Amino acid sequence: MNGLINYVSCGALWLGLVVKAPDLVRHRHDPYLRAICAVLGLAGVCFFLGAEPTVAAVNHLSGVPNLAAPLTYASITAYSAASQVLIVYWRGGPRVHRVTRRWIVAYAFVLLGIAVTFALGDAPVERRTDLDTYYARTPYIGEMIVLYLVGHLAAVSVTSVSALRWAREVRGWLRAGLVVLGCGALCNAGYSVSKLAAVVARWSGRDWSGLSTTVSPASAGLAALMTVVGILIPLVGPRTTRWRRARRDFARLEPLERELDEFLTRRALRLPRPRWSSPVTLLVWRQTSIHNALGSLDAFFDPDLYERTLEAASLKTAGLETIDPRRAEATAWAAVIAAAVVEERDRDSPLLAPAATQRFQDRAPAPGTLADIADALAASPLVAAARVRAGTTPTGTA
Repeated sequence: MNGLINYVSCGALWLGLVVKAPDLVRHRHDPYLRAICAVLGLAGVCFFLGAEPTVAAVNHLSGVPNLAAPLTYASITAYSAASQVLIVYWRGGPRVHRVTRRWIVAYAFVLLGIAVTFALGDAPVERRTDLDTYYARTPYIGEMIVLYLVGHLAAVSVTSVSALRWAREVRGWLRAGLVVLGCGALCNAGYSVSKLAAVVARWSGRDWSGLSTTVSPASAGLAALMTVVGILIPLVGPRTTRWRRARRDFARLEPLERELDEFLTRRALRLPRPRWSSPVTLLVWRQTSIHNALGSLDAFFDPDLYERTLEAASLKTAGLETIDPRRAEATAWAAVIAAAVVEERDRDSPLLAPAATQRFQDRAPAPGTLADIADALAASPLVAAARVRAGTTPTGTA
């Protein structure tokens, strides 16, 4: 099971990268998207290079006993810089580009320091899991270890403080994402702190290597998961909200579509139902079918019935207690639509509409009232009465 935590963490991070890749392709010049993808990609590289099987493979293929160490440290440093750049772009402001350049330059020097100290140092014995503590007192190699750990700790500390402080100023999905990201950065700080504690203990002759080989990977793995979730929440959350609202509105419109179903089928006005579609697409499909039906039925809308139903729906008891005007309007339209469906169906010449002077002209229900109309169709006795009266009028055949 060696390296399992690393590979699972790497997979989670790269899965997040795959989710964002299509957006990056479409908006490849967006620095914010590039920063998100850089954080996810580099964090995955850190875990991949830090896994024991990968360490062994890199050292074996290169012929350098511990070459995997500076490569892993370099990826951690690059990830630290990308995290800072992401926070800067996320928050925005007039000095975004200047601040990001400073972070990039600062961590470029850290990368250079890692390369130089490893080249100057001597680490002939391969250590796959405990190199930090094993070489903590070795000239130059010890400095390289402290350099990358301090750089990483500084980055995740600033990220955590910035994210949690900003979370107090915003609301909704962005706030949730910032809180999770800030907590993930705190877990990432646990990685650096535990390794630094093990290194300092080594300086004083104690063996705390368990902190470096057990606590640090667990902290980093949890941090990886929280980083992915924190970044994706503000991106996926609004879409989830839209889908939930679309699913709710789709269900609410079902009584209205059912009322119009026979008319839609007979007039071939219904579009084919999309398969394997999102709730938003299904909602648009149902709304389009309803609008198609109403557009063909508008010549049968009875203004007198509308006014009578509106007046009746606006009063609960003897004209004393009024109800919601929007609900009353929706009830009136529901009665008009139900009566129009019956009248159109029962006419001797269904395609021949009544005289325009007797009907609404350029009048149709507002799109925002369709869900309320559907509710009234399913519940209002006034609608049922209008449907019955329409079926017994002299123009009908019922």
